Amino acid sequence: MDDFNETASDKNKEVEELIVTEDIRSYIYETAKWAKFLSVVGFVVAGWLIMLAFSASAFETALNQTPGGAQFAAMGSTVLTIFCLLSALLYFYPSLMLFKYSTAAKNAVLFAEQESLVVAMSKMKSFFKFWGILTIAIIAFYALALILVIFAKMGMA
Repeated sequence: MDDFNETASDKNKEVEELIVTEDIRSYIYETAKWAKFLSVVGFVVAGWLIMLAFSASAFETALNQTPGGAQFAAMGSTVLTIFCLLSALLYFYPSLMLFKYSTAAKNAVLFAEQESLVVAMSKMKSFFKFWGILTIAIIAFYALALILVIFAKMGMA
C-alpha cells in the first residue's frame, strides 16, 4: 500500500511562486474598472428586459393595432414574457460574475489581499465558463436548426 504521508524530501522541495508585478497589478486594476462598467451595463439591460417582460401584454395589444403586426401578436404575450425573462437571466448572471470580479480584483490590487485575488479569479473563471457553455449550446442549436432545414427542404422536394 502506498504511503501518502509527506516525506522529508517533499518538505525540502521549493514551492513555485507566482509573482504579481506592478505591471500585472495595473492590468488587473484596469480590467476591474472595465468589468465594473460592463457589469453595470448588463444589469441595466437585464432590468429593461424584465420591464419589457412585464409589459408584454401592452406590446401584444399595440401589435394587434398595427398593420402586419397581428402575425407577431399571434405568438401571445406569454411567449414574449418568457423570452424576455430568459434573456434577462442570460444577461444578469454574467453581469453579476463581472461585478463580483471587479470588486474582488480592486480589493486585491489596492490592499494586496491574496484571498481577494483568489475570489476574483474564481469569478472570472465562472464568467468564462458560463459564456463557453452558452456558446456551445448556441452552436449546437444552430447545427440542429441547419439539419432540420436540410431535412425540411429534402421533404419538400
